[in-house]
Amino acid sequence: MSFRLGLTGSIGMGKSTTARLFAEAGCAVWDADAAVHRLYSRGGAAVAPMQAAFPDAIVDGAVSRDRLKEIIGRDPAALKRIEQIVHPLVGQDRAVFIETATSDILVFDIPLLFETGGDARMNAVAVVSVDADTQRERVLARGTMTEDQYQTIRAKQMPDAEKRARADYVIVTDSMDHAQQQVQDVIADIRKRMKHA
Repeated sequence: MSFRLGLTGSIGMGKSTTARLFAEAGCAVWDADAAVHRLYSRGGAAVAPMQAAFPDAIVDGAVSRDRLKEIIGRDPAALKRIEQIVHPLVGQDRAVFIETATSDILVFDIPLLFETGGDARMNAVAVVSVDADTQRERVLARGTMTEDQYQTIRAKQMPDAEKRARADYVIVTDSMDHAQQQVQDVIADIRKRMKHA
């Protein structure tokens, strides 16, 4: 029986890098954003149902995230319909991962883990965190969004302090070496827990 570790954290906290550290340490990692990307790409399971519901969202045989943003911008209620199509497909993708993964520790990289109640399906949750100034600098340094867009995303996410309070593990990503050491510590602690389970 594998141990299920939820990995989450707000934008710019270093979640993707931390997920990679878990993968490099031999854990199997399932990435919710990558799953949606697979579903939306040409031949993906979400293309046909999305085409039926939102024909405008399909570009070159794939679901266009930009077009979806435009559709939601015009009709906020569309988001609910999109989620009703995509969430069950993401769930199937996750189930296949669970069935086929061979590692003793399965890491689920899910940005909105607490917000969607996904933490209930996990054995433990690790939250990646860093101070607010570093978080903001990282996000704006990507050059992909404005200060306003960043603040809008932050406002939709559960506050970092609340996530940390609900987590079993907190991984502070102030430096690569520190993050790596904490990942090793979390893995060691989980294996110890599994032995005594």
